[in-house]
Amino acid sequence: MDEPSSSSSSSSYPSSSGGKKKRPRSPGHSDERPVHTTQIYTSSLEDTLTFSDTMIALQLMRTQFPKLEKVVTEPFILQSQLYSSVKDRTQVDRDLESLKKDKVLRVFKLNTGQDDHAIMFMDDYLKQMALAVKRSRGKDQDGTEVFGWFERYVIHLKLEVSIDQRDLFSLLSLGGDVTDKHITLLMNAGLLTRQLIDPNMYWFSIPSIGPVLKGLTQGRKEILSLLNRKKYKEMLLSSLEKTRLRFSPLDVRFHIRDLIGSGHIKTVQTPTGLLVRISKD
Repeated sequence: MDEPSSSSSSSSYPSSSGGKKKRPRSPGHSDERPVHTTQIYTSSLEDTLTFSDTMIALQLMRTQFPKLEKVVTEPFILQSQLYSSVKDRTQVDRDLESLKKDKVLRVFKLNTGQDDHAIMFMDDYLKQMALAVKRSRGKDQDGTEVFGWFERYVIHLKLEVSIDQRDLFSLLSLGGDVTDKHITLLMNAGLLTRQLIDPNMYWFSIPSIGPVLKGLTQGRKEILSLLNRKKYKEMLLSSLEKTRLRFSPLDVRFHIRDLIGSGHIKTVQTPTGLLVRISKD
């Protein structure tokens, strides 16, 4: 298990361009603005498709997260989207590991695909968790003290995407006597998901994200189907960006970054603009 690292301001993480940087804070932190420039927030995906810096890419995609009408969820970024935006995947993985240890963000395993992971800034995750806890406590249930134990002793000490039952009980017991009912409350609130292969292992999860993940799967299929119906299985990125999806609450930009990073589609520069094309098997 990874050792918890200090979150003091003297921490540093490796930059994609080399050297060290001061540890960045989550964008939601009240006394520090996100690292960005006005120029990168343009309306064109083509102008902001790739970056050399992992943190800049993360903060841009957080800002561009679609506004959802029927689902309350804080912004998250898919790891595939990050891979599509920062070409050096090895450096991305190093940066993510450093940012996790510095508790700037968390990474979550998703059930939409074997390699699907979501990245959420820690401040955003804590907000999402607070909403879930509020709903659970509103049901007048016994055992809700476990939510405080979970935030204090588990979230900030266990930084991986999963936790085994033994470690979970051990950490929660720092707050009080743990029962199976406490674990059930955490699962019902959407904070934990039991693994199917090993029932003694749990995935950390993002509460209330289910409808969004359904849209993620449907949106992927819709865009790939659209491209496959084209004669040459390709479209100009500028045209594809204007497509309105019928089956996903997420916008086309969100899906394009995901599909590029996962290798389902690729981009080709042409005199008329950037072309999006189905990748050959």
